[in-house]
Amino acid sequence: MRIAPAVLSVALAVSSSFPLAAHAFVGPSSSSLCSGGGSGSGSGSRRTTTKTSTVPPLSIATEPAATETASPSSSSSSSSSSSHRPALDPEFQSARDASVAKLSSSLPSPSLERPLVHFVDEYFRALCEASANGSKNPDGSDITASQASRMMLTTLGYGIKYGLGAGNPRGKFVFEDVRHTALRGPRDGADDRYRADGVGGGYVDMLGTDVDVDFYAAGCDFFRPAMDLSRSLVLGRENLVRARAQLDAGENVVFLANHQSEADPQVVSCLFETVSPDIGDLAAELTYVAGHKVTTDPLAVPFSMGRNLLCIHSKKHIDADPATKPGKSRQNMSAMNSMLLGMKDGGMSIWVAPSGGRDRRDVSTGKIPIAPFDQKTVDMFRLMGNKSRVPTHFYPMSMVSYDLCPPPDFVEAGVGELRNVRYTPIGIAIGDEVPNVGGAEARHLFTEHAEKECVEGYVRLLRGLDMERYIP
Repeated sequence: MRIAPAVLSVALAVSSSFPLAAHAFVGPSSSSLCSGGGSGSGSGSRRTTTKTSTVPPLSIATEPAATETASPSSSSSSSSSSSHRPALDPEFQSARDASVAKLSSSLPSPSLERPLVHFVDEYFRALCEASANGSKNPDGSDITASQASRMMLTTLGYGIKYGLGAGNPRGKFVFEDVRHTALRGPRDGADDRYRADGVGGGYVDMLGTDVDVDFYAAGCDFFRPAMDLSRSLVLGRENLVRARAQLDAGENVVFLANHQSEADPQVVSCLFETVSPDIGDLAAELTYVAGHKVTTDPLAVPFSMGRNLLCIHSKKHIDADPATKPGKSRQNMSAMNSMLLGMKDGGMSIWVAPSGGRDRRDVSTGKIPIAPFDQKTVDMFRLMGNKSRVPTHFYPMSMVSYDLCPPPDFVEAGVGELRNVRYTPIGIAIGDEVPNVGGAEARHLFTEHAEKECVEGYVRLLRGLDMERYIP
């Protein structure tokens, strides 16, 4: 079934970029390192869908991000500076140094070294602190320096191989459709894309020795050690159980979420899998609405390979270049058609951030408000649900993950956005299903109700996580 032009006009009216878009990953490395203290132990239980592996979730861009002006208070912000973080212990320091040396000798371009070394430093600090606090891997083993090194080098290696195409005879990994299905390995022939004559053109040739990699599990395995799951929260579990039952009955579920971290998909997965195997499977099945940049930005590529994605160009991106506008508009039409087909089949679960981007810290107060929901985005998904003729349910999802990968408070001209990783508890709250309020004449009431529930869940999470300082 084709989508009417009026539907596409709703899609194109979305004013800001969709979530999970990659940002520039360039900037100077920090001089200070870390060795944590304190107590705490354990990590969340591991769901059966996940296989242990290592692949990157973050991104590196070749173009600098837009310049923003630093406020007087931003230079001392904990989210943009690691100057108060203590030095690494000797084991982590040695592993970090060896990793940096190996990385520096293998980069296809020297210009990549500075931003990537910063990323390495951040990741080693986070896992060093996790180790010092007694956090464990899902199998009960300790978080170690060798684990940090192995994951980081594999992460960067996959980004170079599939994102840049360096050293890969097949070149960059190419996403051939606006709707991508996660690459999770051959699974005993269940996925035709892994056949040499398969619909994907034969991922066996493209992936080579990596053909058995579960890219979904790899992204989770990369970030999970930096999450203090023993102090994390999942609220509204009964609503997750209800959503799971609706999906099992062939109905659709859309989660309307705020967006705080580029690791939000991993946050969802690692927290959902602590609830039950069925809820963990729900996380793996989710389709994330994202901008096209997540399929072209080098280090975002392996991360995106492991997720179900629906890529939509924002209105801003479409209008930026008149020459490419018709093609991008056609891609958006294709994306809408693909989503409608999925919803008509039933049992489709979708994660979307109606704000179109990440929540940002107010540098003057230190508060982190939720970015407002865009009504046109919510209207579009409601319209798709109605056109599918399959019952479609909407749930507000509140997320607290800002401290896991805190964005800098400002971006240096010609340098771009630094990548930060911190060891921290995280949280998700699933609100009650949004009632069908407002009707055609007052559609804003539905969006306002969903946003209100998201904000209330967010405040409950911040209080439960002892992060009241972020409450607006």
